[in-house]
Amino acid sequence: MGDTEAANRQSEIGNALVECVPNFSEGRNPETIARLAGAIESIETACVLDTHIDPDHNRSVITFVASADKVVEAAVTVVAMAAFLIDMRTHQGVHPRLGATDVLPFVPIQGVTLDDCAALAHEAGERIAQELSIPVFFYERAARRAERVNLEDVRRGALELLREQIAVEPGRAPDCGPLIVHDTAGAIAVGARPFLIAFNVNLKTADVTMARKIARTVRARHGGLPFVKALGFELSTRGLVQVSMNLVNYESTGMTEAYNAVRDEAQRLNVEISSTEIVGLVPENALDRSASYFEKLEKFSEDKILENRLRACKGRS
Repeated sequence: MGDTEAANRQSEIGNALVECVPNFSEGRNPETIARLAGAIESIETACVLDTHIDPDHNRSVITFVASADKVVEAAVTVVAMAAFLIDMRTHQGVHPRLGATDVLPFVPIQGVTLDDCAALAHEAGERIAQELSIPVFFYERAARRAERVNLEDVRRGALELLREQIAVEPGRAPDCGPLIVHDTAGAIAVGARPFLIAFNVNLKTADVTMARKIARTVRARHGGLPFVKALGFELSTRGLVQVSMNLVNYESTGMTEAYNAVRDEAQRLNVEISSTEIVGLVPENALDRSASYFEKLEKFSEDKILENRLRACKGRS
């Protein structure tokens, strides 16, 4: 690449927009999540688009965007704040997790590629390992080992198993950082991926085996819907269970197809559907307002649409 071409590319990256979607192992203290959001927005160009707090999962998801030249700074800043505020020695929740900041994916939004986001993920991961002494595992497009492309493989056994294996099993050694989990912050998975939709279907039963059976049926790994990852969880505070799905290619398998598959399997098991839920944001073209899932959506508003939130952030700048 020539000097002029390199300079032009650097200019493009500097003006590009990247989404980052850190998942935190805290869903019961809104003040903690507010402080994390504040840490993100303390960095120039960073704008929080959405915050989702789940007390049953004891997990929160903050979606933010920043320019490509500032997104790593915002990401490292909030991971450091989470390491300070969240103590994994006392954390309990139904969702598998590796640390205070469980996952940190970088997603291309405008003027940036997945390969660019992988480079940003590597930069962030190296800083997290060096500055915070947290072991880092790279996944999806940022994976440095083939067996770590899938997040579920990286997170298998969660923090408890990783504590036992990180120093003695070569396959569980981090990509960077110490061969010991951080005492309070645990470990972290840092990745780069396309935009995905986190879509949940809540069932009118307290029997979590029903949700797990349905999740196994619909997930791609076990021959279900293409590009669908699914788990079954108990929502103890509500007396319900949940089929929690990540639609990793929503243009191939969207919310309509995912909902219909869960509904059909639930009917086969004589279980009713209570409601549906979107975690984070969705592109406008992913919504089907006439579909059966849409009328069951909990707490849906136009602020759940990615384009609307991006416009609102641009209006603030």
